[in-house]
Amino acid sequence: MDEPLSVDELLERVRSGLDRIGPREAFDAAAQGALLVDIRYAALRKRDGLIPGALVVERNELEWRLDPQGSHRAPEATGHGLRTVVICNEGYASSLAAASLRQLGLYRATDLIGGFQAWRAAGLPVDRP
Repeated sequence: MDEPLSVDELLERVRSGLDRIGPREAFDAAAQGALLVDIRYAALRKRDGLIPGALVVERNELEWRLDPQGSHRAPEATGHGLRTVVICNEGYASSLAAASLRQLGLYRATDLIGGFQAWRAAGLPVDRP
C-alpha cells in the first residue's frame, strides 16, 4: 500500500499534469470556445459576482454535469476534447477538480491559476450580484 499523501502533496502531483492558465489566457480561451466552469459555492458567487458566460456547476455535481457520456450531463458537455477551464475561488479546489475531469477523459481540462480572485484582480469582466 502506498504511503498517504498530504493535501499539499496531492495538489502538487495533480498540478504537474495540468497546463494551468492565468486569467487573461482563460479569457482568451473562452473567446475561442473553451468552457469556463465556475465551481464556487453559492455564497461566494453571491458575494463576488459571476464571470459572464461561465457555466456554474457546484463542485459536488461537476463530474456528473461534465461527463459527455453521462445521463446527467449539461448541454455544454459536448465531448472529451472540449477545452474546459475550472474556476474556484483561489485556484486550489479547481486543480483537484480538473484532475478529476481528466480521469473522465476530458483530456483538455485545466484550471485557472488564482481562481476567481485572480480573474477579478486582472480587471476581467464580472457580473455583480
